[in-house]
Order: sequence, then structure tokens, then C-alpha cells
Amino acid sequence: MKRKANYTIKELPSDERPREKLYEKGPKELSNTELLAIIIRTGNRKESAIDLSRRVLGLDKDSLQFLKDSTLEELTKLQGIGKCKAAQILAAVELGKRISSIDIIKPKKISSPKDISDFMMEEMKDYKKEFFRTIMLDTKNNVICYEDISVGSLNSSIVHPREVFNRAIRRSSASIILVHNHPSGDPKPSMEDINITRRLIEAGQIIGIRVLDHIIVGNKKYVSLKEEDII
Repeated sequence: MKRKANYTIKELPSDERPREKLYEKGPKELSNTELLAIIIRTGNRKESAIDLSRRVLGLDKDSLQFLKDSTLEELTKLQGIGKCKAAQILAAVELGKRISSIDIIKPKKISSPKDISDFMMEEMKDYKKEFFRTIMLDTKNNVICYEDISVGSLNSSIVHPREVFNRAIRRSSASIILVHNHPSGDPKPSMEDINITRRLIEAGQIIGIRVLDHIIVGNKKYVSLKEEDII
């Protein structure tokens, strides 16, 4: 006769249950596995929430990188993760991203391309897809905010002046800086990158919002089209 599978957190000693541990010691004392177990709440007939969380986090050598970049479709392909658990995970990850961006969005004066690199590098260098975003500045080059315009390989159909400048106008921007990443790690600009930049500069001149630069982020290095005299 088979032994009953030990798959419920309630069967663990109270000091090993992640929720009780959080109550007693606070969230900083919990491991990534324990935090994820609290988010997904329950396991299944074969695994406890702890075991399931450990397996999910073990899919990537960096542990949290998989969750950071995962989609609903990717999560629901995992055994034991249905739409409900996937939604809980995605909501928690997105909330964490928004909280972590609060300090970044606080006004900061931009005086050089390196300021932009310092501003965006840590977040964008590990993206698996191309993100094109605009940093919106006031008249003193303080950052108002930034917004993602598109995700995917850059081309003129998805990076349209209407989308870029509509958001800049709504934010009362005096100028903008364009930023996108190259997942390959090599920030060398392509001809498409250059053409899109020149097109947006022309549109900005008509509207009255200057495009100051276009920064391409790679793996711990960047290229400024302005510094390279491309624009």
C-alpha cells in the first residue's frame, strides 16, 4: 500500500510554514521559494506549495529571472500551475516591478548619455525582447517619467510618431530621449534604429518637442546616437 503523499503545508511544523514564518519574522526572512509559496497558496496531490514553488524557481539558474519575464502562456504550461496560480504570480511580479520603478521615476536631472545608461541599464540589460521607451523631460531636463511604447523588434510600423508624441504631449514634456535595448547584448545601432530616430526627430521639430538623443542599451554597455554623431 502506497504511503500518503506529503503535499500540504499544514503538515509541516508551524515554524516551517511560510505564512506563519512571515507573521513571526517578517517577509525579509523568507526565501524566494517561501514567498512564492505564499503567493500560489496551495500545491496539488503530488506537491506542496513549497515543492511546487521550488520546482518553478529551479527552471532558471537565476531563480527569479524566469518569473520576471514569464507570460501567462508560459506559466500555464508548467505542471501544477493553472490560470489562477499563473494570474497570482503575474500580478505579484507586476506589482513588484511598479514598486521598484517608483524611485526611478522621481525627478532626476539628465545631463549626459551616461546618466541615461545609469538610469536604465540595470533594468533593460536582461530583457529577452526589445523594449522601446521614451523618457520625458521638463524644461530643465528633469525626468518627468518614462513609458514603454512598444515591445518586439523595432520597425517603423510599431514605433509610430503618433504614439511617441501623444504620450509626451499628455505629460507636458519639453523634450524626450529615446531608449531601447538589444537583447543580443550588442548595442550597435541598425539602419532601422537610425531611420526611426531621424523620423521621430523630424516629427518632434514639427510638434515642438525635441528628441535629444537615442540610447541603445546592450549588456553593460550602451551607444548614444548623439555621441556617435549619427543624429
